[in-house]
Amino acid sequence: MKKLFLYSIPLFCLSFVLNFSNAQTISIFDGKSLNGWHVDVPEMDKDPNAINPFIIRKGKLVSLGTPAGHLITDAEYENYRLEVKYRFAAKPGNCGVLVFASTPRALYEMFPKSIEVQMMHKNAGDFWCIVEDIKVEDMEKRRGPKEEWGITEGKKRRIKNLTDNSEKKAGKWNTMIIECLDRQIKVWVNGDLVNYGFDCTANKGQIAVQAEGSEVEFRKIELTPISKLSD
Repeated sequence: MKKLFLYSIPLFCLSFVLNFSNAQTISIFDGKSLNGWHVDVPEMDKDPNAINPFIIRKGKLVSLGTPAGHLITDAEYENYRLEVKYRFAAKPGNCGVLVFASTPRALYEMFPKSIEVQMMHKNAGDFWCIVEDIKVEDMEKRRGPKEEWGITEGKKRRIKNLTDNSEKKAGKWNTMIIECLDRQIKVWVNGDLVNYGFDCTANKGQIAVQAEGSEVEFRKIELTPISKLSD
């Protein structure tokens, strides 16, 4: 029997499971609205005049970059292939896709508990451990001295990617593929395998995109259930 593809609403809604064993790709961004997502931006709690940094513009999801925060799916997912088409429309900068996300504001009262797949220019495909952890080959080479590793503030949470020059110039569209299966995460950028991690401390959760200082456009966020990782 094929493993079910989990789709469950967080605690404030009724949870349910759909059998996607024969399902096709679904878009989790409809090109028109933020339906199926919710915004978590601490500044919006403090300042009633603060803007929502996540908008829809000409059919694209746009992260304006500030104020900082996250756009998070209402649903949780497991065992999927996520395809994200994005670009820094003007000046290259910082952003990220978070997988296996759960507890909000778990790090620096900002970042949800998760594994971040970095989109920062020239660093796309790095892993950042956010109160969750993951292993890769050559850990000390790619993460630093073992005694400094950690998943909370002040620890070495970054795990460097495997390639250089996989990204395109500002203004050009990049394709990031993230496969999450059980406790593994595998990442490609524009066709290059840029990271692979295993023994993650989570195996399901919400998906989030960041507002982290730079304007980023997304024209596709699609998800396909999988039962094995791609080669």
